[in-house]
Amino acid sequence: MDNKKIIAVVGATGAQGGGLCRAILADPAGGYACRAITRNPDKDNAQSLAKLGAEVVRADLDDIESLKKVFAGAHGVFGVTNFWEHFSAEKEKSQAKNIAEAAKAAGVKHVIWSTLEDTRAFMAPDDKRMPFLQKQYRVPHFDAKAEADAFFSGLPVTYLITSFYWDNLYMFGMAPKKGDDGKYGWAFPMGNSKLAGIGAEDIGKAAYGIFKAGQPYIGKKVGVMAEALTIEEMGRTLSRQLGIGPVQYNAVDPDVYRTWGFPGADEMGNMFQADRDFEAQMLANRSVEETRRLNPALQTFDQWIQSNRAKIPV
Repeated sequence: MDNKKIIAVVGATGAQGGGLCRAILADPAGGYACRAITRNPDKDNAQSLAKLGAEVVRADLDDIESLKKVFAGAHGVFGVTNFWEHFSAEKEKSQAKNIAEAAKAAGVKHVIWSTLEDTRAFMAPDDKRMPFLQKQYRVPHFDAKAEADAFFSGLPVTYLITSFYWDNLYMFGMAPKKGDDGKYGWAFPMGNSKLAGIGAEDIGKAAYGIFKAGQPYIGKKVGVMAEALTIEEMGRTLSRQLGIGPVQYNAVDPDVYRTWGFPGADEMGNMFQADRDFEAQMLANRSVEETRRLNPALQTFDQWIQSNRAKIPV
């Protein structure tokens, strides 16, 4: 690795980890090297990183010994878990614990843990506005990550609080849909509240900025976002950029959204409701200015659409 500081990147073939890998590899004079961690080094995304110069290695978040092996000799570790692979908060916490313990065993100098806030702190246990899921969580993929923060205590850690990926427009099929009448529309239980958003690639670039800055960010929480927009505002930008005419927004009730039956509908219904009902807290935990300091190339929603329009199915 030419005496460069190695950053071991969990989830290297995913959205956040992939963005960090590409940020490291795009800066050959930066003094850092990318060790891309994946369960399947033969997959296309992994091979693409290898062609860019990454060291692609195999490990599994459920196998702590495999993590210790790939973290060995690394300066830093980027840790992230993917709730949407298994929909289990408990599994997500178990994997986070494995990342933390393996990083501790490897003696790395800096860990970034990609996390979110505990939405249960926003409401009393007897608050009936949204149901508990998986017995004890309001928004399991938020709350479990927040609980997992404790596993990283004592490590040289930065807690990276992320935001809604605009990439969900194509990754999760959230883009406006064309109706039988030829008009476009979409539905979210967000009311008129603003949603903190960012391109996933920019999360990776911000994480690289944290690794480069080093010591000042150890022990800190850093919330990243590029823009806070209402669904109406997002729709107008999509309409203009994609040339699809007005986008009709259905501000559906969260109770209705939760019944729609697709995998994770209840989870996402709770997530969007938390973003709607606790807009002030969500936005206060994130800073566009801080994100831009870490990543001067940060894209607005308008710029992100220009860069990704070919991926958005309309």
